[in-house]
Order: sequence, then C-alpha cells, then structure tokens
Amino acid sequence: MASLFLYPPQPPCRSCRRLGPRSDDLLILSFKINIKRSSDRGPSLRQLLHGFGVDFINVGQYPPLSAIPESTTPMNAPRTPRPPRKKPDSATPAKAVEPREKASLHPRNRHQGRYDFPALIKTTPELAKFVIINPYGKESIDFASPDAVRVFNRALLKSFYGIQHWDIPADYLCPPVPGRADYVHFLADLLASMNDGKVPRGAIINVLDIGMGANCVYPLIGNSEYRWHFLGSEVDPTAVAAAKAIVQSNDLNKVIQLRLQENRKHILIGLLEPGERFDLTMCNPPFHASMDEATKGSERKWRALGRADPTRKLPVLNFGGQSAELWCEGGEARFVTQLIAESANFQHKVLWFSTLVSKASNLPAIETALKKAGVLESQVVEMSQGQKQSRFVAWTFQTKSEQQIWRRERWTR
Repeated sequence: MASLFLYPPQPPCRSCRRLGPRSDDLLILSFKINIKRSSDRGPSLRQLLHGFGVDFINVGQYPPLSAIPESTTPMNAPRTPRPPRKKPDSATPAKAVEPREKASLHPRNRHQGRYDFPALIKTTPELAKFVIINPYGKESIDFASPDAVRVFNRALLKSFYGIQHWDIPADYLCPPVPGRADYVHFLADLLASMNDGKVPRGAIINVLDIGMGANCVYPLIGNSEYRWHFLGSEVDPTAVAAAKAIVQSNDLNKVIQLRLQENRKHILIGLLEPGERFDLTMCNPPFHASMDEATKGSERKWRALGRADPTRKLPVLNFGGQSAELWCEGGEARFVTQLIAESANFQHKVLWFSTLVSKASNLPAIETALKKAGVLESQVVEMSQGQKQSRFVAWTFQTKSEQQIWRRERWTR
C-alpha cells in the first residue's frame, strides 16, 4: 500500500465541481500500486486523477499547508443562471442594400462622382423618359433595360466627348463608358512613363483597337481625350458597318480607320499592312468559352442585383452582344494567349501590346504565354470602376534603349 496526498491546484472545471474536494480539504487516497511494464497502454495515474479535477503533488509525505492554494471560487457555488432565450424577430420584408462607395476611377477620368442627370438630359432630351428614382432616393436609370443603357451611353458620349451621333444595332454590346475611359487613361500613363511623365498627344500616336465592336467606343474616347489616331479591327461585317456609320456621322474618317479581319482564326496575322507602326494595341477580348457560359454569367449578375433591390424586375439576359463579342472557343485565356503568341511576329511594328483581363484566375496562364513568346517587359495594371475590379496586361519586345529610340524617332517630330 502507498499513500498519495493530493489537492486541487485550481478549481476543477464546471462539470467536475460536484466530484472535487473543497480547496481547504486534504484528500488522502490509499490504494495498492501494481507495478506494470511500460507496455501497458492504459491511462496514466495523472490522467485518471485529472478527470476528477485533482493532481498529485508527492508520494509518501504530506505537503506543507502553505503549498495548498486558496480557491477563489467555492466548489459548491451555484451556476450563474443563463439569460432567457431570445425569440427570433419576425420576418421583415427585404430592403434595398445601399451600395458601397465607388472605388476610385483614374484621376483624369471625367466620370467622377454621381451623374448629373439634369445636365445629361439637357444635351440628350430623350434620356428623360428613362430616368428613375432608385431605392436609395437617387436619380438613375434601369440598367436592366437595353434601351435605357443605350440612350444613357449616347448622352455620356455627347456630353463628355463631343460625339454628336452614336447608335448601335440591337443585340450588340453596349459598354460602360467610364470603365472604357479608364483603360484609355491608364494606357496614356504607360506612354508617359517613357516620355518624362508627359502623355504624348496628337497624330504622332497610333493605336490599334483589336475587336472594336459596333460601338467603336475606345477610338471615340481616345481621340477625344488625346487626339490619337486609331485603327479598329473586327471580324463581324455588321459591327464594322455600324462603327463606320458612327465615324462618318461625326466626321472622324481622317482619325479613325476601320478594317475587317477576314480570317476569324487569326487576330493580328493578315491584318496589318507593310509599313504600319503602332504605339499601342488595346483589346477587350471575349471572356466566355460558350454562349451558355455567357448566359449563366449574366444570370449570376442579375441575381446579385435582385438581392440588392428585391423590387427590380430582372430580364433573362442583361447584355446586348453578338457571339464574337461575348465568347470564343477556350474563352478569355485562350484568346489572350493566342494574341500574345501572334504578337511575337510584330515585335518591331508595335511598341506596347495590351489587353483587358476580366478573370484574375487567367493571369498565371497569361504569364506563362508571355515568357514563352520572349517578352522583355510586361505589366499588370489594376483598375476599379464602381464595384467592379478589372485589369489589363501590357507587354513589349523592346529593350529600354529601343523604347527610347522609338520615342525619339516618332514622338519628337
């Protein structure tokens, strides 16, 4: 027989209080110790006793009383009663969720803050019938309505960029003007970075807009802001005809040219003519891999709008846009990687290539394609428009010294 003298070094856990001794009592346990080999896998003595909220301190002798700590909480203290369970509130009707403050646009972007609808209506009276008061008490338009969005874009282009006549065929992509302007301004910064911080302006800058669409919005904004000259390419004859009507009606034939890419399997190959040089290329690629994927993406967007405003009547589709504008086999990643591969054939005809990338998950594949093509320098430029995050990738095959030679020969006339 052997004796172990134990005391609880601290109050036992709540579930053990009724089993543990008071802190001012000395628990003396006498028991028989059976010597077992270390191969015994049973719980240790310390583990068994710990279940009762006590620990042993010595064997064969009493501990001094000074070693026994005072308990701060009586072991038999009653539990604090739990507060009564609160009944859940009755269901309340869903309310419109106030959107977060808009993320910053480029500092030179003309579309900062809220839209001045009275001023827009003054230049484009037909917009008045589409203006509504949104659930937050502000003037807006119903962005679910293709007609409203088209007239709204017409008003923005007229008020801010002097475009007197603008229209697109039904079912073609109607782009958000502020976001498109951001892309143009950030590309201007890219050129300024190699021009002592000054944006080069005027006809000395030639830009290729790959897949301009029927809306022709990039050339319109770029020429208005910086007087750059543009060549817009398209694979869709109807889109080319619509863009041509916009250019001609605004007397921009000398600064904006249009060209049909007749081979849909190529992007750059077969498009450029001998002797042509471009300081920039830009592109808003089709970002879906199929029409079904495009439809599902649209439905997800409108479900989110429905959560923000339960009173909104949502359409089946939220976009105009023919298939070439919305999707291609392999989606955005395949289109952009093909563009990068083809750009290697024109590394001395173009200073900076660029393209929008809507899905950040495509960036690793794009980076791999850039390395494979032998690109010497590349950048990923992040942009924010409202609640939307976007970016573009820019790359060049020219060294820093070659870039400066390009600048001196072309921009200092």
